[in-house]
Amino acid sequence: MRVTIRLFARLRELTRDDELAREVPAGATVADVWAALAREFPALAPYGTTVSAAVNDDYAPMRRPVQDGDEVAFLPPVSGGAR
Repeated sequence: MRVTIRLFARLRELTRDDELAREVPAGATVADVWAALAREFPALAPYGTTVSAAVNDDYAPMRRPVQDGDEVAFLPPVSGGAR
């Protein structure tokens, strides 16, 4: 299956790309997509416990299965500014 991976903020900086297309095996989950991405880009690995994900513009748990053609987005944690 082929999925499109969108990356934001620091994740985009670390990969030097905001959109990637990757093949994943049938039955893959969002967590599987993240794991493969972290293997390809080891600098992403520390974000694994705090990253948020969305599938086709809807927030999704890491256990959600992905389908052929899905767009999987990963967002790093965001903090507010000082007041």
